[in-house]
Amino acid sequence: MRNSTKKILGVTICILLALFCGLAPLVKKGASGKSYVANAQGFGGNIEVTVFVDGDTITDITYEAPDETPSVGGVAMSNLKTQIIEEQNSNVDIIAGATYSSTGFLEAVNAALNEAGVVADGSNGTKTVAEDYEGTADIVVIGGGGAGMTAAISAAEEGKSVILLEKNSILGGNTARASSGMNAAETHYEEEQGVEDSVQSFIDDTMASGKNMNDPELVKVLAENTSGAIDWLDSEGIELNGPLATMGGLSANRTHRPVDADGNIIPVGSYLVDKLSARMDELGIEVHTNTAATEIIMEDGKAAGVKATGSSGNNVTIHADAVIVATGGFGGNMDKVTEYRPDLEGYISTNVTTASGDAIDFLGDLNADFVDLDQIQLHPTVVPTDGTLVGEALRGDGAILVNKEGHRFFNETGTRDEVSAAEIEQPTGNVWLIVNQDMYEGSAVISKLEKGGYLVNGDTLDDLAKAMEFDADATAALKETVETWSGYVASGVDEDFGREIGAVKTDLSSGPYYAVNVGPGIHHCMGGVKINTSAEVIDTDGNPIEGLYACGEVTGGIHGANRLGGNAVADIVVYGRIAAESAIEYIDK
Repeated sequence: MRNSTKKILGVTICILLALFCGLAPLVKKGASGKSYVANAQGFGGNIEVTVFVDGDTITDITYEAPDETPSVGGVAMSNLKTQIIEEQNSNVDIIAGATYSSTGFLEAVNAALNEAGVVADGSNGTKTVAEDYEGTADIVVIGGGGAGMTAAISAAEEGKSVILLEKNSILGGNTARASSGMNAAETHYEEEQGVEDSVQSFIDDTMASGKNMNDPELVKVLAENTSGAIDWLDSEGIELNGPLATMGGLSANRTHRPVDADGNIIPVGSYLVDKLSARMDELGIEVHTNTAATEIIMEDGKAAGVKATGSSGNNVTIHADAVIVATGGFGGNMDKVTEYRPDLEGYISTNVTTASGDAIDFLGDLNADFVDLDQIQLHPTVVPTDGTLVGEALRGDGAILVNKEGHRFFNETGTRDEVSAAEIEQPTGNVWLIVNQDMYEGSAVISKLEKGGYLVNGDTLDDLAKAMEFDADATAALKETVETWSGYVASGVDEDFGREIGAVKTDLSSGPYYAVNVGPGIHHCMGGVKINTSAEVIDTDGNPIEGLYACGEVTGGIHGANRLGGNAVADIVVYGRIAAESAIEYIDK
């Protein structure tokens, strides 16, 4: 394929997101001149880079990052390596969605080059300009996050040719950052773990969280299809077979989570992206990365393809019998966020920068209808320095939130909007999430936060309080808070805030302890383009636009005024499959 076009290849080396700290490079003799080794910190662990130079020319770069995520950081490092060698320039842009992995990789590369005395400023390099491209498929999918990949896979498995366009240089979108799990009701996992749940409870919880602004028919279809979505994931080798959890606003332990080979809970997003991208590779689905859709091609009032722009400004045109839009929300575009919610000016975002709301523009050109664009969710546990998301399921498992005075201040498993509002009322706006060693040992999520430098710790609560820079009064209050909380767990009743205790897995009565400073951050756009239960895009006259479908965060109406944690992953899988099924039915009729 051309420069901006590729078939997804099996990814090999791992990475994810985090802070870097470069270490001194080592010098070794290589086949062409010398090689220089340097290290930097990735989110999952160390990234070791070896740069081979011959005179002033970079001839090769190799790297090892065994603790990172293949489909996110692995692809990002591969892309950066190619770009650096081709352009002979290490001053390249980091890759959205793999910010900290990119940063660590580039830090190590530059440390090695500094030791080599090589200035990689592009003077010896070349830059390939991609050619215009025109292609044809049964279905074109815009967006390579969880919803887009689900739709593409579902269509390809039914024998349809599929082309997928992704604005970023890697697949995954915001799905790669999902940290907790997928909500589903009446699944075989619930039955196996003795969880009593129902589709109706799923509906009731979702409507209540959304303040009944949700489209009830969309919610009903979502709830009714979550069990089937779990079965489909199973059939794809994507097993969410870990301990079921609860999240804010859930009436049952319906959050399905993946585990690693050691049985430790791992982030659902990177797991899904790895598995879905590998399946796309197996199916030979054609993917164009660095390709931003700009226009839906219409013929006789029907969607007939997509016009897009590649990384070099080249034109990419795809003709298709049906179009599926899965471009995500606009939480990475602060101009659009503040257009609809001026009060969110200054908040940090958990979103990838490519979640920019382009579809609002190109679907608006077709007179598509939109709903609830002002409904933008704050997530209560976001690292305020860089937007790293701290999974909500940790609170369901037993973590507590305390303010700078050492006190709990709200039900930690309340809905996201409620907990965020309570945090904003605290003296600093930021609070501390506290876990202990028992939780640490059962969760790779916590260990990754530690490797990323986000945690403070202490063997005792006194030690932890010192690490959090609490004064004497706050330290005493913290110790009393944990003792009281442990008593509530033992009795099964939270007398302070009415938190549901049944899902709690640890009482925090013993250390060592860990804490991360968190606060509210822009997380999810509940509003978007209007769809019906067949995932057809609806115009301002209330009619479906023929051949045009949408799924995932780009759509509105499912989540109402506030999304439940775990429902986004349910949404992308359920409606990703529905969009594909509807497109296939439309093509075949």
